[in-house]
Amino acid sequence: MAALSQPEIRANGVVLRPWQSSDRPAVVAAYADPAIQRWHCRSMGDDEARDWIAGWPGRWRDETGAGWAVLDAGEIAGQISLRRIVLAEGLAEVSYWVRPGARGRRIAPRALSAVTGWSFTTLRLHRVELCHSTANVASCRVAHYAGFAAEGTKRGGARHADGWHDMHLHARLRSDR
Repeated sequence: MAALSQPEIRANGVVLRPWQSSDRPAVVAAYADPAIQRWHCRSMGDDEARDWIAGWPGRWRDETGAGWAVLDAGEIAGQISLRRIVLAEGLAEVSYWVRPGARGRRIAPRALSAVTGWSFTTLRLHRVELCHSTANVASCRVAHYAGFAAEGTKRGGARHADGWHDMHLHARLRSDR
């Protein structure tokens, strides 16, 4: 994986491209959104956004993660990442968000399906997981639309600003396709 440059992925009407330093204002604006802050447990200033973007190429080289800007009609509509990759186990965990003005167009499930299909065919992964707060109904819909089976609930699985949340676990296997 590290020998390859991180690719651009085009599928399902969206383009996933590696982050660029010029994307910093879009990242800062996205992390200013209360919904993104709530579910991703952070805000992000300009310097943090610069470092966040700059960190993705190293994670790709180290074979531990990959992040993409999700483009819809040429504009940054969201992000999707393989926030954790374990090649030896054929496993990755995915994370995503969609900017407020792009919500309601099924961008997240389209991007999720695109990165999952690429993960199975190119990285030859066996399993892609998705975890979200049980209170995040929209992420449950995204998982469903992208073909991720619900597998269970991780009690007290993640700390959010308002305390510990139970987390739904969803997954797709390469054989589910």
